[in-house]
Amino acid sequence: MGKIISIANQKGGVGKTTTAINLSAGLAREGKRVLLIDADPQANASSGLGVEIRELNTTIYECLVSDIDPHKAIVETGVDGLALIPSHIDLVGAEIEMQTMDGREQRMKRILDAVRSEYDYIIIDCSPSLGLITVNALTGCDSVIIPVQCEFFALEGIAKLLNTIKIIKSNLNPALKIEGFLLTMYDNRLRLSNQVYEEVKRHFGELVFNTVITRNVRLSEAPSHGLSVMDYDPSSKGAKCYSALAKELIKR
Repeated sequence: MGKIISIANQKGGVGKTTTAINLSAGLAREGKRVLLIDADPQANASSGLGVEIRELNTTIYECLVSDIDPHKAIVETGVDGLALIPSHIDLVGAEIEMQTMDGREQRMKRILDAVRSEYDYIIIDCSPSLGLITVNALTGCDSVIIPVQCEFFALEGIAKLLNTIKIIKSNLNPALKIEGFLLTMYDNRLRLSNQVYEEVKRHFGELVFNTVITRNVRLSEAPSHGLSVMDYDPSSKGAKCYSALAKELIKR
């Protein structure tokens, strides 16, 4: 049975999608069968892997709202071992459409249950909100990775996310765990980055990944080429960081 991990933080710009793409690619490079689910209406994980969204007939939106078989939405990426269920801007309306549906918080879980046995890891890229789609992802997954950027106000909003996780654990998914806090955009030359690192370590201890994602221009450039950073520049710092993260996750 595959392990299902959501990547979530309602704060935007913390490196969720970058992590979703490159952790998935890193796991695939380690020989794992990986499915990345793009659950963000911005569809950046889809375009960041070179998928032409306008040419798609079936996305995560149709699976959630119309009960379409998720196998019909799966597309292969340019990375061996990495498949994708893409997103679409229509997903913005899914939250409203799902409000009146029975078991509205469990709709993602049905999709995951249908494909779980075919993959070693399923990674869900959540949108920067704590709306119904993110609640669906957290209800259906085994654990959550929380990216935290090494900047001022880094811990702002994390209490709200942790409270949401606690509520979901109590009411919808008792097995839900925090896989770990991932420090992103780290620059060891800056005192602030080191202060944030120490503060997050002090707060969350062993839940913090040993791997830290450093600031790296290649990480920003890779999606515009429709590639993971490993395929865009395998010798870059960014590629090495996410390769190390994939290995650390597998060891856990």
